[in-house]
Formats: sequence, C-alpha cells, structure tokens
Amino acid sequence: MDQETVSLMVSQRLHFDIYGYVLLKNVLAPDEIERMKSALHRADKDPNLDADTQVYVRRNSDHYVLLGNLVEYDSALLEYAVHPKLVPLVEEVVGGKVRLEETEAIINSRDPDTDLQELEKRCYNPIGFHRGTQHGWGTYIEQNKFHCVFVKTLAYLTNVGPDDGGTAFIPGSHRLTWDRSEMIEAAMSDDSLVCQVEAEAGDILLFPESLIHSTTAIKSDRERTILIAGYTPTMFQPWPGNEVNPEFVKTLPDEMRALISGSESWIWQRKY
Repeated sequence: MDQETVSLMVSQRLHFDIYGYVLLKNVLAPDEIERMKSALHRADKDPNLDADTQVYVRRNSDHYVLLGNLVEYDSALLEYAVHPKLVPLVEEVVGGKVRLEETEAIINSRDPDTDLQELEKRCYNPIGFHRGTQHGWGTYIEQNKFHCVFVKTLAYLTNVGPDDGGTAFIPGSHRLTWDRSEMIEAAMSDDSLVCQVEAEAGDILLFPESLIHSTTAIKSDRERTILIAGYTPTMFQPWPGNEVNPEFVKTLPDEMRALISGSESWIWQRKY
C-alpha cells in the first residue's frame, strides 16, 4: 500500500482485477486489533445486547456467533468503518465516494462434535459459498479497470492459518456471468479452483461482493475473530438491519457523517 496517497500499488490492483481480492498486510496496529477484538467479545457476552443496542445477533451454535450493525456499539468498531487507510482503497475499486452499507463480525471456533476425519478428506471445507452481487449488473469496467458497487474489507483480528477457518474464494468468479451454482459445483469438484486465505492479525482482505466466497470449517482448537465493513456508492440503501440511528449520526464529526449515513445520496462524486 502506498502510504502517502493511500492507494493500491499497481501489483495489488492487478491482483484484485485478476483474482478478485487482495490481502493487505499489517494494516491495523496492535492496539487497534485489541480494542476491536475486546469490543466484539464484550458484545458477544452482553446480556442486554438485543434490547439496549442496534446490534443484531445470529448464533448458529455455541461455537459461532455473527454480530451486525456495530458502529454505534463501540468507538473502536466505528473507527474501523471509517478507517483512513481503508476507505480510500474501497473508493478506488468502487469508482467514487462510498457510504457504509453494513458492518458485521464473526467469532467462531471448532465444534467439538465435528468429524475431523471427514474434514481431512478435502483440502478446503467451505461452509456456504455465496456472493452479494454479480458481474454484469453489480460491476463495471472503467479506464480498463474492474470496479464493483459493493465492496468489503475484512479485518483479521486473530491469526488464521490453514486449519483456522480462513475465507475461501473461487478466484476470478467476480468477473464471470456463469450460473452461480454451476461455478460452485465445478469448484467443489476440483480443489485447484479454490483459494483459502491465510493471514495474520491486523491484515485486511479487500474484495468485491461479486466474488464467490465462504467461511471454511475450523479444524484447529483456535478461535477466529473477524470484523467486516461493506461499502456501496452513496445512493444505495443500507443492508437491512444496518440502518444507523439519525441521532447517533448527528454526534459524529462532519467528515464521518456522509460515510455513515449515505446523506450525499445521488450526488455521487465519481473518480472519473
């Protein structure tokens, strides 16, 4: 990353265009990681979370929790959503000013009842491949570069090795108009068509929602904690459940309000 202009290096931009993602190393400082992780674990244990906050919670089991709509809960989570090292990179690949579309986090670990022998039969064990938009109506080419109208940053708050449930992709799927189920079926039949990311705490994954992706099953005894922010052009609506309280928006510094609220709407400041 070019720290002076806060833009992707040419090699990173090419990697993003070809494969549909780029891993940005050592973006978050240790104190940022700790504050974000502490806030998420506090939210996970908060007995009044549903009643007293805007945060939504989805628990698949005792070993998996998804938390969403996080910016009002703790300043560390707000700071991630408006991070000055990340928002310009998102705007580069969206192609203009953005608004916050959603914030989510996942804290998960291996279910003790998991059949490890069954997991060992495959190189990758995606839990559920999906994408939030598609090439052709959620993407475009401008000045020969790929852009997407729904882009995410995924922060690793714990180290994620090959057995720790790293995000898996079908590289190149961000630019394909194939039927989604056909691509997934093909990728599941050939491990060479899938890539699983390994990362260290503080690394950031930048990817478009047109890329087919999935969390993978954890085989180790380590817990995984990730924090995600999604962004769209300013005229888009927030993802359902991620609406931010207007009274909270009023308390924000001027430079944050449009990003969090989408108040610029159809006055879209494009990069071209």
